[in-house]
Amino acid sequence: MPPSHDKQENSALDQRWMHQALDQAQRGVGLTSPNPPVGAVIVAQGKIIGQGYHHKAGGPHAEVEAIRDAQQFNPKLLPGATIYVTLEPCSTHGRTPPCTEAVKAAGIKRVVYGAPDPNPAHAGRCDGIFLRERIEVTAGVLEAECRALIRPFAKWITTGIPYVIAKAGQSLDGRITRPAGESQWITNEAARAHGRRLRMRVDAIIVGAETVRKDNPQLTLRDGSSGSGKEQPWRVVLTRSGEMPPESHLFTDEFKDRTLVMPGKDLPQVLAELGQRGVVSVLIEGGGIILGQAFRERLVDEVYWYLAPRFCGGGRPSIAGTALPQSIELKDVEVRPMGDNVLVHGIPVWPDAA
Repeated sequence: MPPSHDKQENSALDQRWMHQALDQAQRGVGLTSPNPPVGAVIVAQGKIIGQGYHHKAGGPHAEVEAIRDAQQFNPKLLPGATIYVTLEPCSTHGRTPPCTEAVKAAGIKRVVYGAPDPNPAHAGRCDGIFLRERIEVTAGVLEAECRALIRPFAKWITTGIPYVIAKAGQSLDGRITRPAGESQWITNEAARAHGRRLRMRVDAIIVGAETVRKDNPQLTLRDGSSGSGKEQPWRVVLTRSGEMPPESHLFTDEFKDRTLVMPGKDLPQVLAELGQRGVVSVLIEGGGIILGQAFRERLVDEVYWYLAPRFCGGGRPSIAGTALPQSIELKDVEVRPMGDNVLVHGIPVWPDAA
């Protein structure tokens, strides 16, 4: 039977195994930059005989990890098996050899992948390589889920600009600061811990100078993320004056070499410079002026907004500075209670320029 390249309706069985590959890929989220997170499973005789994910840039890709896993435990079943990969296997030699060669050498006879490579120079190249070797190719299985997993990489590789996550914790009247003399915290501990875990996903955290002066944040990886292998994200401070309190955590702790002060630069400039450094994704943690600019300039790709049952009656609004020209709706919205707080998560829908 000749090889086929089927992008039509996928079987329930293919979707089942691709879900397993997605579970593998999730384990690498935040650890692989500037590469995307990718997962793979190898199936023979109706069961998984190998699985793996990309652990870090420069290390083996997911396909190679899964092949090695199968060779260790089920080497006789590998020839003729099917490999499921969340992203189109790479076909060029970078820091590691192309995965297409590893798949061919393993004797795999069917390749099923979810998302095409977003790099226009590579997209679809693996199809011809495999078909010439009479290896069957099925593309687009759970494509939406696989594309969502690599949204940060897809933006960076096609634009050079990092993927931007905006985060804020606010009162019901839209304030991110409480009256003088009260605690600095608006949201509860569960919401704050969830927000801190977002740092595991990104390569850099952006704050304004006023946030550093008033809150003296640490912006470090905590809440069970130690030992994950994740490098401390860059801590990027935007400031007009360049004057910063030298005793701040950002300049005195063990990660002081991971702090970047960017004086006199607006947010688009900063993002462009970070993208050139290989920063694929950033988390904007405040304050209101920086968040306001991010939304006015249409720079935000994803939103995490934490709402507390409190009225502050004054203080800094969560989106400050010049008013937004138009309201911004969210799609793919998730609403999650966190004790007596609520998280609203979604993707901005930018109004037409007209």
